[in-house]
Amino acid sequence: MTSAARPGKERLSEAAVLRLSLLLRSLAHLPTDGVETVSSKALAERFGMNAAQIRKDLAHLGEFGVRGVGYRVADLRARLGSILGLDRVRVVVIVGAGHLGQALADSGNFNGESFRVAALFDVDGRKVGGRSRTGVPILHVDELPRSVAELGAEIGVVTVPAGEAPRAARALADAGVRGVLNFAPATVGPFPAATVKNVDLTLFLESLAVHLSAAG
Repeated sequence: MTSAARPGKERLSEAAVLRLSLLLRSLAHLPTDGVETVSSKALAERFGMNAAQIRKDLAHLGEFGVRGVGYRVADLRARLGSILGLDRVRVVVIVGAGHLGQALADSGNFNGESFRVAALFDVDGRKVGGRSRTGVPILHVDELPRSVAELGAEIGVVTVPAGEAPRAARALADAGVRGVLNFAPATVGPFPAATVKNVDLTLFLESLAVHLSAAG
């Protein structure tokens, strides 16, 4: 039996997901300023967005807001969180306990309302058995299959050198994670049962270099 899709989830393009994620992130700042209701125009002006695109994205997902009044911030945050699958905590594990891996494990962005890093994995005996700065345990990579099952991990992050990335990503997929986020400068996947996102930071740096060169 397949589970029911979240409202509008099956219709979301990658671009729409990114826009709605940015919108949700922006909405999180409003309650601290005492803002309970906000219009698409106010959102656009405050966070550098496009008001018409905001209305289009939200209308595509269902009934949001009240004409002439705007959107109730708390309700909109809850609805967007549900649609984007961020209405519960998802457990994350990281393969590669180097500087990047431990920085991500200790990052507030990876440990908030929607995500929690439960373990790091490595083969370096000097690191295995230790913990990151905030206390995330570092386990041997051989424990990955058992740990993913016991922790209920859904997302695996790859922060190993490029040459080791395909094997690390495959190990995560085989262990049962449903999503792989790869920070190594190498393309990994696809895998039958896991969605893969390759984030090559070098490509972004090179893109910036191109723009800087063009600007003189």
